[in-house]
Amino acid sequence: MKDMGLDAYRFSISWSRILPRGKLSGGVNREGIQYYNLLINELLSNGIRPFVTLFHWDLPQALEDEYGGFLSPLIVDDFQDYAEVCFQEFGDRVKHWITLNEPWSYTMGGYGIGLFAPGRCSPWQQLNCTDGDSATEPYRVSHHQLLAHAAAVRLYQQKYQASRKGVIGITLVSQWMVPFSGAKHHQNAATRALDFMLGWFLDPLTSGQYPRTMSSLVGARLPKFSQEQSSLVKGSFDFIGLNYYTANYAAYIPHFNTSNASCLTDSRVNLTTNRDGIPIGPKAASDWLYVYPRGIRDLLLHVKSKYQNPQIYITENGIDELNNSTLPLEQQLADNMRIDFYYRHLSFLRRAIMDGVNVKGYFAWSLLDNFEWSSGYTVRFGINYIDYKDGLKRHPKLSSTWFKSFLRKS
Repeated sequence: MKDMGLDAYRFSISWSRILPRGKLSGGVNREGIQYYNLLINELLSNGIRPFVTLFHWDLPQALEDEYGGFLSPLIVDDFQDYAEVCFQEFGDRVKHWITLNEPWSYTMGGYGIGLFAPGRCSPWQQLNCTDGDSATEPYRVSHHQLLAHAAAVRLYQQKYQASRKGVIGITLVSQWMVPFSGAKHHQNAATRALDFMLGWFLDPLTSGQYPRTMSSLVGARLPKFSQEQSSLVKGSFDFIGLNYYTANYAAYIPHFNTSNASCLTDSRVNLTTNRDGIPIGPKAASDWLYVYPRGIRDLLLHVKSKYQNPQIYITENGIDELNNSTLPLEQQLADNMRIDFYYRHLSFLRRAIMDGVNVKGYFAWSLLDNFEWSSGYTVRFGINYIDYKDGLKRHPKLSSTWFKSFLRKS
């Protein structure tokens, strides 16, 4: 990082590495504290500011076993306690805190389609889930995530912010939604799709209420904020982290009378990456990732106009290639498509800033090749190559060299 000229690094703390039983009553793991102290101190000694995420989907198993994790409101107090341990132990050096990473992904992946832990969804969807309810659980989980986030933010702002001189926010993810055509019902579908992905969280954070589209379409299955909860959630951020990777076409689909409701169909939108057989952009290694650089500017302008132009950090933006270890190393390091990806996205990001969007920083995903969730080691997002067969040796890809040059010129 120092060689590349980076001045900030975003990483996530593992909740169970700090509190193995998930709670203060289960004891604090001092070895875990020491692990992160060493990392933070090493970063700072090399002129690199730590941006620390508190929850990146790794719920302590003990809390899942005890009360179902984020399905229960009990999670709010336990998350606040965990956050306070981190504020106390690391807050003298960490000045940028992120409570949750992509609550939408955690909700939909874990409780809508069962792809991520804890693997819950409605069995009738036949998505390899053994238990769950995709019509209700995702909304409960996201509700409790917002309340847990807001509780941690209130604690930090009231107890630590003045003395520690830090800031705290949340990282959200959104694709950009392109109307399938100029027809009004497709334009409305694109707006609804944004509400059901970004607005689901950003509306409560800025207004204290869920988007009207969600309230009308989900109805009684969508939890309601009490007046006190609404006040707690509203304005509970100093900045918004935004992860952007890709875009989709959004097309209207009519409502079908069925007894099987699901968060996957509540928005009445069909999201697709193709229109008339033509993809929305070049496909990356992951099936969901199609390159659409102008989407980052369109998304930022949407946030600026609808949500009072909050302070924003782009906390993730990147592209993956397939892991093909049969290729010569030199060929695997020649990731020109990644250089093109970053060049185009940063160009549109610059235009957004010139348009008045309040963007304060940018993080590429990712510094190193990594174990990419359900894709494992089959894809590579890193700008530095990891040789999994030779002691995890690190080799800069061409994109790493490009970034180093770009940062020098900036």
